[in-house]
Amino acid sequence: MAAKKNSQIIKNQHITEKSTMLASLKNAQSNPSLQRCKSPKYVFIVDTSANKQEIAKAIEELYEDREIKVEAVNTINVKAKARRVRGRQGFKKAFKKAVVTLRPGDNLDNV
Repeated sequence: MAAKKNSQIIKNQHITEKSTMLASLKNAQSNPSLQRCKSPKYVFIVDTSANKQEIAKAIEELYEDREIKVEAVNTINVKAKARRVRGRQGFKKAFKKAVVTLRPGDNLDNV
């Protein structure tokens, strides 16, 4: 089986209100339990067949100029969601999300 390219594994960064909040936890001062969160977390849409090791390696290679190191990867398979458009039944595509935790001090801001 041919090795996948990094661009095939990491499709794009998933930017939502919740993922933005996860990335900004490293700057949180409002809550003592949040102050312990020193490592930033970023959410990416990834290939459905990619495993955690492949995702970590791809992130580190994509951002090697910034010397990013991945500490942990958590994955979530999001199921297809039923949708109705103009009376016709259909589905939104299923996808896989990866929550990537970087080492303290690293960040992907302004990328």
